[in-house]
Amino acid sequence: MKDKIKAWIQENLKGDPVIWTVVIALSLISILVVYSATGTLAFKRMIHPEAYLFKHTALLGIGILSMWLAHRIDYRYYSKLSRVALWVSVPLLIYTFTHGVSINDASRWIQIPVINASFQPSDLASLALITSMASMLSKRQQNIRDFKESLIPILIWCGIICGLIALTNLSSAILLFLTCMLIMFIGRVPVKYLAMLVFVGAIAGVGAIKFGVRAETAKNRIESFLNGDELPFQAKHARLAVATGGILGKGPGKSQQRNILPHPYSDFVYAIIIEEYGLLGGVVVLILYLILLYRGMKGVMNSERAFGGLLAAGLSLAIVLQAMVNMGVVVGLGPITGLPLPLISMGGTSLLFTGISIGIILSVSRGEVDRDWAGAGKEMKNVARAA
Repeated sequence: MKDKIKAWIQENLKGDPVIWTVVIALSLISILVVYSATGTLAFKRMIHPEAYLFKHTALLGIGILSMWLAHRIDYRYYSKLSRVALWVSVPLLIYTFTHGVSINDASRWIQIPVINASFQPSDLASLALITSMASMLSKRQQNIRDFKESLIPILIWCGIICGLIALTNLSSAILLFLTCMLIMFIGRVPVKYLAMLVFVGAIAGVGAIKFGVRAETAKNRIESFLNGDELPFQAKHARLAVATGGILGKGPGKSQQRNILPHPYSDFVYAIIIEEYGLLGGVVVLILYLILLYRGMKGVMNSERAFGGLLAAGLSLAIVLQAMVNMGVVVGLGPITGLPLPLISMGGTSLLFTGISIGIILSVSRGEVDRDWAGAGKEMKNVARAA
């Protein structure tokens, strides 16, 4: 029986086993914490508490299924798919800005009429931009210093996508912009050209502040954080959760701030983790994300192609940077952003595209070899033997 299970895992769960372990661990933590955090919400809406548990577990299962499907595909195919996704993302982001559905006081979603579900186009656009940037940089490694031929298309796409996302979700746009800068740095782009990217980002940011729907909210949150005179309601109760959690926490399901905090199952789920599982639980979650980053960044060293290395690095950076920002907000290291904690917070689109991103990282970690080169290598070996 043990051998059969091992054989099934080796056959179906390919790629880095450490990443699989981290994903499973974070998923189990997510189910426990979200179940606890949604108790008050279920009571207010007169819904059985298990309803949210089953819903979240199903969405988490869809995310893991998407990860499994993505990791079975040769990562090189995502280069072409990302270009199509970029062009699709532009009208979707514009439509979100003009006709988006408001959820939790933010208009970042599109309502899908048939299945009555919400979809966040910024997640699709972020994945498409990171994948496209990895592809464009890998193809231009030989003439990376040619500004006109190599970098102008990258700067244009980065400015367009980040600018459109910033109209409705400024924090996600800033995070994506920082990820793009890191990918370009890893891709050997000269520092003087990175300064051009900062200039493009500044233009996109000014446009978002002038025309965006969340500019005033972002400004107030930043001023509140910098002044520090009066903590916002969410930040105050998040810090109370952290302060009362202690080393080992109050225990599963014993959080008090889940009854007070807005959205304790999404934006502030890390506060519930620390309150119920203590500093120890918070550190464990932090270490799991750092392991994910380390294993993802190994793709830069182990991949036989620049595209695979840049792709794995970019996607792992995007996931872990978002996690770090979310955790930093909870413990008071940054202003409130509204970013979910990847693989843990309750959500639909976020879990789906996080799963796809990790699936692509796993596909890179499989170390697939180009069939043409593999075939050529076999022919060379046959010639050598014949000689």
